[in-house]
Amino acid sequence: MKKYIIFPLSLVALSISSLSAQTSLPKTAPVINAGDTAWMIVATAFVLLMSIPGLALFYGGLVRRKNVLNVFMQCFIIVAAITFEWVACGYSLSFGSSKGALAPYIGSFDWAFLNNIKISDLSPYFISHSQIGLDGKAVGTIPHLAFVMYQCMFAVITPALIIGAFAERINFKGFFIFTLLWAFFIYNPVTHWIWSSDGWLNKLGTLDFAGGIVVHVNAGIAAIVTAIMLGRRRDYKDHAIPPHNITYVAMGAGLLWVGWFGFNAGSGLAADGLAVNALLVTHLAGAVAAMTWVLLDWFIDKKPTVIGISTGAIAGLAAITPAAGFVGVSGAIIIGAVVSIVCFCMVAYVKPKLGYDDSLDAFGVHGIGGIIGSILTGVLASPFIQSAYSGAIYGNYKQLLVQTIAVAATIVYSGIGTCILFKLTEKLIGIRATDKQEAIGLDETQHGETAYNNFD
Repeated sequence: MKKYIIFPLSLVALSISSLSAQTSLPKTAPVINAGDTAWMIVATAFVLLMSIPGLALFYGGLVRRKNVLNVFMQCFIIVAAITFEWVACGYSLSFGSSKGALAPYIGSFDWAFLNNIKISDLSPYFISHSQIGLDGKAVGTIPHLAFVMYQCMFAVITPALIIGAFAERINFKGFFIFTLLWAFFIYNPVTHWIWSSDGWLNKLGTLDFAGGIVVHVNAGIAAIVTAIMLGRRRDYKDHAIPPHNITYVAMGAGLLWVGWFGFNAGSGLAADGLAVNALLVTHLAGAVAAMTWVLLDWFIDKKPTVIGISTGAIAGLAAITPAAGFVGVSGAIIIGAVVSIVCFCMVAYVKPKLGYDDSLDAFGVHGIGGIIGSILTGVLASPFIQSAYSGAIYGNYKQLLVQTIAVAATIVYSGIGTCILFKLTEKLIGIRATDKQEAIGLDETQHGETAYNNFD
């Protein structure tokens, strides 16, 4: 009888000994996840693709042939200049921690020129995956520098979106200085508010998965302010000036659509199910919005247009951006349909009625799209996508209030700040192209080049 008792007891003792040995093992340091890192490198490249050549082609095709190179140059110089600004101080001000009264509103210069960031450091920011370091602090699964570069692409494309409001009538020198000032004084603080762990709107509970407020609302409000302050183009007659190359527009829209997968699906900072959901709803919202815009074109103007389907797709993609990590299929369909209808009305009826010259509808599409998407995130956020988050449709009416506060705060800050920076630039160096420069074209007067020639 004893031998039957001794054998089970020995197994228990062995298990306890094994468990004790396991608990006494030293803690292992967090490691870089190769799959997550590879995906984030690809996502970063996708978002860069949105600025050059995506946005350059989309906006370049919409302007007249005498101004297409100016648009391309503006996109390229933004990529170059804002990248330097981001490394020098933008990243640190946006995501670095500060102390005292400044802490909720702006970061410090601790990471200026990426000081104190090693290639082996893991990102202190994460969405889906996290690891506990030896110091007990949670870190992400990708290198810190990968996060820096990914966010750099957002810092680049945000001021690039504003180009659409003042196209064909701004001098290059004024544009350049204004853009640098705007990135420093407007983009960096708003990013800190919403995406930094110690930002005041982040602590309030704002949901902005991939930049509906940080990018689209922020840029859209700056766009309408600059469009009004700059004044109309000299030959603007309350109707759209025909684009010079619709093929460019379609190619640009296609590249933006592809790039948006990196923009939204990459914002989970991991290659996982949340990224796949973001990719799915991004594509679905863009498709629904494109189809809705075509149907409106067809019903109202009797013909579906390439510019219409391209614009509709961009509106849908902009609107789903804040919600991509929080809504499912039904939310994406609702957002895509609603934003297309509202943006169509803004472009076709409100702009001509009010008479402002938002040249390429940066406000009417990106600004309005970002506002709609951000507010609807507070309505449609689903606990079935991320259990920690829900919207008004699931009984969490507070989230709708938080989203509204975040959107309103960004509108006020971006609007007033943009107005001040515009006035400052105008006073110091001038910002509006002369009538003669505008008549000849900005390609020739600002850059000494022409996009097309008459020689074989």
